[in-house]
Amino acid sequence: MSAAPARGIETVELPEMPSLSRLYVGAAREAAKKLMKKGAMRAALPAARHHVIGVRPDLGKMTAYQSLLGETKLDIAPAGYLHALAFPAAMSVMAREDFPLPLLGMVHVRNKVEYRLPVLYPDLLEVTAWAEGLAGHRAGTQVGLVVEVRHAGNDDVAWRGVSTYLARGVFLPGLDKPSPAGPRGEFRAPLPTALWRLGSETGREYAAVSGDFNPIHLSSISARALGMRRSIAHGMYTASRALAEVGAQKGDAFAWDVTFEAPVFLPARVCLNIADSVDDHGAWERSNFAGWSPTSGRRHFVGSVGRL
Repeated sequence: MSAAPARGIETVELPEMPSLSRLYVGAAREAAKKLMKKGAMRAALPAARHHVIGVRPDLGKMTAYQSLLGETKLDIAPAGYLHALAFPAAMSVMAREDFPLPLLGMVHVRNKVEYRLPVLYPDLLEVTAWAEGLAGHRAGTQVGLVVEVRHAGNDDVAWRGVSTYLARGVFLPGLDKPSPAGPRGEFRAPLPTALWRLGSETGREYAAVSGDFNPIHLSSISARALGMRRSIAHGMYTASRALAEVGAQKGDAFAWDVTFEAPVFLPARVCLNIADSVDDHGAWERSNFAGWSPTSGRRHFVGSVGRL
């Protein structure tokens, strides 16, 4: 049984996990409508939570995910795989007619995950998703999509993710526009602990194991149709690969936080640095990581993994 929603919040029971490809097709149809009535949009999020029961990890897809991302092949589902498994529920919230922002073109700027209880591939799960934190941004409008995964019949949250998205150029009435941010501190690249060579097929490979077939990741042709000069790597691909490189020292319960700063245009090389910190007894406590371009020196992402 899932936790009861707040008063006045509708729970929408979905018969199954939605198809991401169908949601993207529907989003393409709705995007033009939302942009045409942009001036009439209300700065309000749907008062609804989408709930799906009977969700189960797919062993074949999970194994393919582990192989692609460099995760150890265990029965425990990786944190990034659970994000991919539950992501369609969040997408279904963003695809609602009363969601105030166009789904296509939204930029993933941050992801925060708490992996509290291990999820094994045979486990039966239920997923709940909703939107919160609508806020003005100097470049548009920002929103958070929250997803909680529970074991069926258990009120305890096993996995919780908050994905923050930015709708560039969309300014909703009534939302304060924050002051321009001050200059970002200069990034001085540390010594890399790994070098990734990402081919032009990286987006398609990750789409195959995650189900996220957003056109900006699939080819230069489809990416240019949405305003990108080339296809870009999924943010969750780079974040999940960095998480895999942290390794088994993170244990089964951990917090994982990543901020995406600049897209990785494919093909690309990405330098990665992971710096570990330990407690007074020498036990692992936290890993900080950053990824950047060895050519331009521009940082693509920065994050951390810490024990819960």
